[in-house]
Amino acid sequence: LNAMAMKNKKNGFALLIAVIFMSVILALGLALGSLGYKQQLLASGAIASQYAFYAADAALECAMYADQQQNSFDYTLHSANDQPAATICDNMSATRLSYSYTSGSNGFLYVSERLSLNSSTRCADITIYKYKNPQPPENITTYIFSHGYDVSCSTVANPEESRFVSRGINTHY
Repeated sequence: LNAMAMKNKKNGFALLIAVIFMSVILALGLALGSLGYKQQLLASGAIASQYAFYAADAALECAMYADQQQNSFDYTLHSANDQPAATICDNMSATRLSYSYTSGSNGFLYVSERLSLNSSTRCADITIYKYKNPQPPENITTYIFSHGYDVSCSTVANPEESRFVSRGINTHY
C-alpha cells in the first residue's frame, strides 16, 4: 500500500511541473506578442510621420520655386483684386484657401493654399507671407510655412472623420 501511494504522488508531481512549464511558456509568448504589436504601432507611426514630412517638404519646394523662379508671389505685380495664380505642384493646381493684400510703403501679401500631392494621396497646406520693410535698406522679406499630411486633402478637409499625422517646416529669406 505504501508503494502504491508513493507512485501516485510522483504522477501528480509530473503534472504540476507540466502545468508550471506551460504557464511560463504562455506568459513568454504573450509578452513577445505584446512587444511585437507595440513595435508595429511605433513603426507605422514613424512611416506616417515621414510621409507627412515629405509632403511638407515638397510643398515648401513648390512654393519657393513659384516665388523665386516664377514671381508668383511678388506683391508689386498684384493688387487686392488681382490675385496671383495658384501654385502648380505635381501637375496639380493648388486650392486657394485665403488671400490678403495691402499696398503702399508697408506692402504686404498673404496667400494660403492647399496642395494635393503624390497622385492625390498626400496633402499639404502652404502659407506665404511677403512684406516690404520700409526702413532703409528697403528689402522684401518672405516667410513660407508648410504643413504636410500623410493623407489626402479630402481627409484633411473632414478631420473629425479620421486620424492623420501632420508635420510642418518653414523658411524665410
